[in-house]
Amino acid sequence: QVQLVESGGGLVQAGGSLRLSCAASGRTFSINAMGWFRQAPGKEREFVATISRNDIAYYADSVKGRFTISRDSAKNTVYLEMNSLKPEDTAVYYCATRSARIGACCDLKYYDNWGQGTQVTVSS
Repeated sequence: QVQLVESGGGLVQAGGSLRLSCAASGRTFSINAMGWFRQAPGKEREFVATISRNDIAYYADSVKGRFTISRDSAKNTVYLEMNSLKPEDTAVYYCATRSARIGACCDLKYYDNWGQGTQVTVSS
């Protein structure tokens, strides 16, 4: 099992920035990718970004050009830099890891381990 601890959420005004962090522990050797998902009230959890073991990144269209995912392999930590935040970015953000090497990068069903979530609120 992999344990994930997220941090960095909070309240920010529209146009502002936040940086989320997610530290992994446990069976980290099994991780092939780490990703971020989010869930707004009354909506399904949706893909935000993911980064593979060889640093290939994918983004949801809604965040391209505004969010950047990165990782520090030595610290088993993934980051999500969020700029130009909009009220519609308000959600609980979840970190997740996947061990699967095949399957759609952005489908949450391929992610094995999940963090507890961190709230991001963007005021207008």
